[in-house]
Amino acid sequence: MINRSLFAQSPGVKPLLVRFVCGLLITVAGLALTSCHSAAYYYYKFPEYTFANRPIPPSKLANRVMVALTTNGIQGSLSILDGLRDIRNNVQNTIPAFSISGFAAGYPNRIYNYPEQVHGYVYSDNDASLTTIDYSKEATAGTVGTFVPKSTDVGLSSGGLRVFAALQSLGQIAVIDNTTGVNYYLNLPNVNLISVNQGGTIALATVRNANTLYRVLKLNANQASPPGAIDCQPYNLPVYCVVPVPGTYDRPQTAYFSLDGTTAYVLNCGAECGGKTSSVSYLQQGALTLDVIPTSFPYTSPVTANVPVPGGATTALADGTTLYIAGQQLQPDGLFAGNLTTISLADNTVTGKYSISDGTHSKLLFADDNTLWIGSQYCANGERAAQKQNYNCLTRFDLGTKAVAIVPAVTPGSATATVPYPNGDNNLYYYGSLTGLCWVQGLHKVYTAYGGQVHAFNTADGSEINNYYITVQGTALDVAYLDAVTNAAN
Repeated sequence: MINRSLFAQSPGVKPLLVRFVCGLLITVAGLALTSCHSAAYYYYKFPEYTFANRPIPPSKLANRVMVALTTNGIQGSLSILDGLRDIRNNVQNTIPAFSISGFAAGYPNRIYNYPEQVHGYVYSDNDASLTTIDYSKEATAGTVGTFVPKSTDVGLSSGGLRVFAALQSLGQIAVIDNTTGVNYYLNLPNVNLISVNQGGTIALATVRNANTLYRVLKLNANQASPPGAIDCQPYNLPVYCVVPVPGTYDRPQTAYFSLDGTTAYVLNCGAECGGKTSSVSYLQQGALTLDVIPTSFPYTSPVTANVPVPGGATTALADGTTLYIAGQQLQPDGLFAGNLTTISLADNTVTGKYSISDGTHSKLLFADDNTLWIGSQYCANGERAAQKQNYNCLTRFDLGTKAVAIVPAVTPGSATATVPYPNGDNNLYYYGSLTGLCWVQGLHKVYTAYGGQVHAFNTADGSEINNYYITVQGTALDVAYLDAVTNAAN
């Protein structure tokens, strides 16, 4: 006779086996779920100690590109893209998009990015509001201030203690002093642009169609207005004043401040802005600070040198040894051609001039692979378009070989050399104005707001990254890399 299984012989064994098998299945299932969970969240794993002890943001993204956009000119938002994977959603595709919560301004056309301070500011042109953005919470942190709509320019320090705005329609410089909670308005007819150093200790102002430069100063308590001041406010007990900065200028536009705090490079636009000769004026920063109060008039000029820049001068950037200046030069046919000019900071001499994109240059940015990227607006009206050349608004400059490439690489009229990812207007040869540019630091790519849409490029060769998963619903106005190591990277 064959023995039956021991499981059948003992009445208590069978329930034990069932419990054992069920428990085993639950354990296996739990391990599988845990494994899936770990695999999914591995993509968003942060190190135990984050860089500079930065908080882990709600999105769990470590390489965030913020895009300022508007849908109809009166409704705007701030989207967050994954700059590592070039996608707008999360890897699991359970979150279709990320954004800055609480933001409601309608036309956010300028981002002031300060990753070192883990915050930034966004200016919206339609309602003239300046909003603080908390990068750690990915949310707004209140309004710094509001100005009259269509303010010409806004400048502020990284800490936001003081905000300066050129109110051209009113002919005033607005000063929002967050140290005292009081706003001041200094009269300066036709004020155009404001340049503020990162520490907020220098504020320079230019006037439209003029060869003059001004600065803002802050008086001590109960101090009288300095001689030669253009205006001081309040009138009876003045706190802030605007005074001229003596020197020989030719349509000064903006100023670039050296990182060592010694020199302010004032860019004289020249012929591009209705003047005669473009140049860069070197000014001592120490003589321009808010607390330097003149006691007699006329003032001593802080200008130490003036270097002609034949290629034009509207924006600048330095690396410690070379000053890079972008601008346009008037051509014999009456059109303007874009140029990049290099100046040695050792002896203040021009060392090179290179043909780049036409248009009004406002963006200069160093990036990976020893490259410099230059962005401009309204490039289709320049010499390149007239000569049937590539007239797009982004230039990649190789700092080693000095090679220049207009990006993307197209040939007007060609059936094959067209833009790889056309914008909504389906123009195969021209993306449009470049209004935003940021370096995704260490990942060998730059992101742009280019012709109203997001386009990303490889720094190694200038080729474009497929933007299918990073396009936005609306018009992209500006971009910023929130997780850069330093403020200088943006």
